[in-house]
Amino acid sequence: MTPVSTRVMNLCHFLTQSARRFPDRPGFIRGETSTTWAEMQASAGAFAQALVHDYGLKKGDRLLVQSANCREMFVAMFACWRVGAVWVPANYRQSPEDLAYLAQASGARLMLCGAQFPDHAAACAPSVGAVISIGASSLGRDYAELVRRHAGEAPPEAEVTRDDPCWFFFTSGTTGRPKAAVLTHGQMAFVITNHLCDLMPGTTEAHASLVVAPLSHGAGIHQLAQVARGVPTILPEGDRLDPAEIWALVARHRVTNMFTVPTIVKLLVEDEAVDRFDHSSLRYLIYAGAPMYRADQIRALDRLGPVLVQYFGLGEVTGNITVLPPALHSTDDAAMRIGTCGFARTGMQVQVQDGEGRELPPGETGEIAVIGPAVFAGYHDNPAANAAAFRNGWFLTGDLGHMDAEGFLYLTGRASDMYISGGSNIYPREIEEKLLTHPDLAEVLVLGAPDPVWGETGLAVCVPRPGARLDPQAVLAWLEGRIARYKMPRRVVLWEALPKSAYGKITRRMVRDALIARGEWPEG
Repeated sequence: MTPVSTRVMNLCHFLTQSARRFPDRPGFIRGETSTTWAEMQASAGAFAQALVHDYGLKKGDRLLVQSANCREMFVAMFACWRVGAVWVPANYRQSPEDLAYLAQASGARLMLCGAQFPDHAAACAPSVGAVISIGASSLGRDYAELVRRHAGEAPPEAEVTRDDPCWFFFTSGTTGRPKAAVLTHGQMAFVITNHLCDLMPGTTEAHASLVVAPLSHGAGIHQLAQVARGVPTILPEGDRLDPAEIWALVARHRVTNMFTVPTIVKLLVEDEAVDRFDHSSLRYLIYAGAPMYRADQIRALDRLGPVLVQYFGLGEVTGNITVLPPALHSTDDAAMRIGTCGFARTGMQVQVQDGEGRELPPGETGEIAVIGPAVFAGYHDNPAANAAAFRNGWFLTGDLGHMDAEGFLYLTGRASDMYISGGSNIYPREIEEKLLTHPDLAEVLVLGAPDPVWGETGLAVCVPRPGARLDPQAVLAWLEGRIARYKMPRRVVLWEALPKSAYGKITRRMVRDALIARGEWPEG
C-alpha cells in the first residue's frame, strides 16, 4: 500500500510547544542571564524571517555554523529548521582549512560564525554566499541586529516529510576526511523520543540540564531532548572545562542531567570540588563516545551514587544503539556485567555479524551492525561511503564486539584498533582495562606498533597519577600474570597527559602522531 502521507512534525515545533506551555519559565541560562522560552521562540522566529527575507534561504539549503557554545547558536538552530533549511554545525576547534573543506563538502549557502573566528570565515568565503556574525564584527551582519530588525516577525513552520534532512552531522574524521551523515526530521523525532524513554525517563520541566560538551554534536541532540520537555539548558560561562564551576552550577540550579564523555566524567569526579558542592539533585550522568574503564566507573559511582547512564552509538545512528541504565551499574563486580555497553535501545535491533553478514552466536567477536528508525539516511554526496556502510539494510558501525546470551553487547574496539602479533588478534581495550587497575596509573592507551619479529607488538602509553613515581619496566612486571603472555605489551612509555580531541576523547590517531613527533614510535 502506498503511504497516504510521510509528512512529520518540523523539529522547530519543539521550541514552539515549550514556548506555549512555559512562556515565562527559563529555557536557557548562562551566568546571570536567563532567557525565557517565549524570548527564545521570538528570537528564533525573527532570525528565521531574516534568513528568508534578507538572504533568500529556503528549504533544503544548508547553513554552516562555526561557533562556540552560546545561546545565539542554539536558538539559530530552530530558526534554520523553521525555514526547512539544514543545520551544519562544525567542531569549532577545527582549523580554518578543515572548516573550508566542510563548507565545500556540505554545499552550504550561508555561514553563521562567531566573531572570534575571522580566519575561519575568510577560509569559507569562496564557498558560502554570505556570513552572519554572532557578535558585532567585520565578518558580516550581526545576528543580534538581524533579530532586532525582524522583531515580531516569523515565517510559517516549513512543511517537512520524514526523510527531509535537518542536520548534517559531520563524523570526527578519525579515518580520513569527515563525512556528512544526513539526519532527518523523522529520524530525529524518534531519537529524541528514545533519549527521553531510555536515557532520562521521567524528565519534566521541573528538571535542569547542564551542558559540558560541544552543542555542535551529541550535546546538541541531548539539549534538543530537553527542549522537548521544557527543561532549561544551563551553559557554563567559561569556554574551558572547570570542574569547580560545573559542580557549583549543579548545586545552584539543582541540575538533574548532564551528557558528556568518559574522560570528562573522570576529570569531574577526581576533582576535589565534587565534595565541596551539593550534587544530590543529579539523576542522570550520561556518558557516551567510548565505554568507561572499570576503575573510573567505580570511582564515579562511589562519588555520585547510582546516576551513571551509558549509551553506545555513532553520529550515523545519533547515539541510539545500546543503553546501560543506572540500575545496571554497580561498584560490586559480582553484581555487574563488567565491560558491557548495555542492551539494544527501544525500537532498535543490534547484531554481531561475520564478514558475510551472518549473525554470530553469543560470545563470538564480529562487527556490530544495527537497523532501526535512528539510522541516518546516508552520507551526503558520497555513494562510495554509503556502499561500504550498508549491507542488506544493516548499518555497519566499524566497531567490533560480542553479545552474550541475554543480548548485552560488549565492545572490543574499532576494527582499526585491533593489531596482529605473531598471528594472534590483539584487542587493546582488554590490556587497557588491566593497566587501569594499577593504583598509580590515571590514563592508558595501547597501540599495535611495528615489530621486526612479531609483525606488531603492543606499545602502552601510560599517564601516572599526580605524585606517583613509576618505571616503565616496573609497570610491565606488574602486568605480568594479569593477562596472557602473548597479549603483553613489548614497551611502556610514560607521559604527563594523553592528547584529547575537541570532544574530550582520547583518539589512537592523535596518540600515534604524538609518538612519532616525540621520536618514540618504532620503525617498521
